[in-house]
Amino acid sequence: MKKYELMYIVKDGLDEEARKAEIEKLHGILTSNGAKLGEVKEWGLRTLAYPINKEIKGYYVVVKLTAESAALNEFTRLAKINPNVVRHLFTVDQD
Repeated sequence: MKKYELMYIVKDGLDEEARKAEIEKLHGILTSNGAKLGEVKEWGLRTLAYPINKEIKGYYVVVKLTAESAALNEFTRLAKINPNVVRHLFTVDQD
């Protein structure tokens, strides 16, 4: 299993309870596919560098994890069809 870092942006229009539920749902996708979550940092609400799908702000979350590619593929598939996820990016963690 490789180490990865995932950054994703959740819509800013969600209230706090709905946002926490969405974050838990997204992390559940990873763990149910065999990923092991490490450090989770919530950067909070930030202004986007440029509008994405008419959104100008988003709630940033960064997660360090170890996983096989199947977990990453499933997360990507579900994040693309989730209207509350503005953008996501996996990078290989060099730590």
